[in-house]
Amino acid sequence: MTDHTSTTPFSPDTSDEAVFAAFMELHRGLPRQSPGSDASTRRLLSLCGPLPERPRVLDIGCGPGRSALLLAAEAGGAGLAEVTAVDLYEPFLDELRAAAAARGLGDRVRAVNADMGALPYEDGSFDLVWAEGSAYVLGFDRALARWRRLLAPGGTLVLSECEWTAAEPSAGARAFWDPQYPLRFPARHLAAVQAAGYRVLGVHPQPDSDWAEYYGPLGERVRTAEAPTAAAGVALAAVREELDVRVRHGHEYGYTGYVLSPVTDGDDGRWPARPETPADVAAVRAVNLAAFESPLEADLVDALRADASWLPGLSYVAEAPDGSVAAHALLTRCEVDGVPALALAPVATDPALQRSGAGSSVVRALLAAARERGEALVLVLGHPEYYPRFGFAPASRFGIRAPFEVPDGAMMALVLDDRLPVPTGTIRYPAPFGV
Repeated sequence: MTDHTSTTPFSPDTSDEAVFAAFMELHRGLPRQSPGSDASTRRLLSLCGPLPERPRVLDIGCGPGRSALLLAAEAGGAGLAEVTAVDLYEPFLDELRAAAAARGLGDRVRAVNADMGALPYEDGSFDLVWAEGSAYVLGFDRALARWRRLLAPGGTLVLSECEWTAAEPSAGARAFWDPQYPLRFPARHLAAVQAAGYRVLGVHPQPDSDWAEYYGPLGERVRTAEAPTAAAGVALAAVREELDVRVRHGHEYGYTGYVLSPVTDGDDGRWPARPETPADVAAVRAVNLAAFESPLEADLVDALRADASWLPGLSYVAEAPDGSVAAHALLTRCEVDGVPALALAPVATDPALQRSGAGSSVVRALLAAARERGEALVLVLGHPEYYPRFGFAPASRFGIRAPFEVPDGAMMALVLDDRLPVPTGTIRYPAPFGV
């Protein structure tokens, strides 16, 4: 599929050129071609962390370039970003060139007619790769894979994707989405992020007002639009259906922005992770004793080793440069209403090495090992600021609940294999957990 436009995923069949041309004509001259706002662009930019003084930015599927213009003016320490903005629809690029010139940004915004699936840039060409509302053209997973090579060391990828926000989307919502672009749940996008080798720097669920910024002007246009040809009638009907579905089912789906950084070999190279051996048992206990205020977690690990829930090869350690155990993480068998799953607990890092990357290294390696074994679901009770970086999302979104009272954001789930149905119901922990 090629990048015809950065409009939302429900364009009519682009194999009919007349219909596509009519559809694009309805969108020409609008300020946005997907849900968004300057506020959301700024929020996503803030989640990127420090950028070079003059960052090299690639805006993919830029449309008329609202984000490209903001990035050119505000990205980087000096606010002097050099932005390459690509799209295949030349009228959008013409709009961007005119707007950039009017704002005095013509020397820093370069509009290029290019296909996002075959971008003509060398590896490592950009400090920031940006794709608001356009990754659907390739598909989320393919976009993650294809665009990673474009990032310079320390670079950041920002992309947004439409996803389910309702735990159980209605038949009406699915009837619209499933035939043209089946949506996924946030946890599955986060799992794809991890599988593609990224860490999550930030997540921004876009507010309803972002849809109003797109649909407000579009709705005004189609209310008075006429259809002089059959192709124009098809395009107009498609847009009106899109607007109507949002009115009826907009509470069930939305766009979310993901701010990502590739995990390089050097990130985890300082803390190589591996399955524990019998020689590590004492050191694992020592790390758990040091990491927690009571011996409960250390005793839990020992008790799980003697329990039927223990899975050989899913207790991992990260090694310090001197070969000692820097961190430990454990997966054991649990169930969700009788369906096998995994419980991630405990995760411990030597206090002297916390915030060093040792804990993240051991968790990533352990989850990768579970995925390779064919496991489908991991559950964790932990800090909602920490575990989403590995792909975890609130378990309640899947209809999964803890067997005890717990804040919604603290009980999290990670889908390792999205080909399998995710079970719903109450978690049943192994007996050593005492719940």
